Amino acid sequence: DVTEIEEKEAQAKQEEQIMKEQELSNLLHEKRYLKALGLAISLDRPHTVLMVVKAILKETDGRKHLEENIVRLRKDQKEAVLTFLVTWNTNSRNCHEAQAVIEILLKHEAPDSLLQYSGIKSAVESLLPYT
Repeated sequence: DVTEIEEKEAQAKQEEQIMKEQELSNLLHEKRYLKALGLAISLDRPHTVLMVVKAILKETDGRKHLEENIVRLRKDQKEAVLTFLVTWNTNSRNCHEAQAVIEILLKHEAPDSLLQYSGIKSAVESLLPYT
C-alpha cells in the first residue's frame, strides 16, 4: 500500500507551491521584478506575469525597466511570455502591456532567433488580427 507515501508527496508539493507563491509575493513587494518574472513563468501563471509587467510599467522609466528585464530572460522564458501575451493581446485592458513586450522582443531578437521559438507561427497568426 503506497497511499501514505503518495499523500506525503502531494502534501510536499502543495507546501512547495505555497512557498513559491509567498516568495513571489515577497519579490513583488521588494520590486525584484526579474526574479518575480522568472518565478511566475516557472509557475505557469500568465496572469501573474501580466501583473508583474504592469507593476514594472507603473514605475518611473517603466518601459526602460521592462526592456531590461525582458532582455535578461532565458529563451524558454521568452517563449512562455510570448505564449502568454497572445492571450493578453486579445483583451483591450491588457493589449498595451502585450504590445510593449512584443515591441521589446522584436527590437532585441534577431528574426532568425525569433523563428526558432516554439509556437512562433501560431503566435504571429493569433497576434495579427488584434495588433
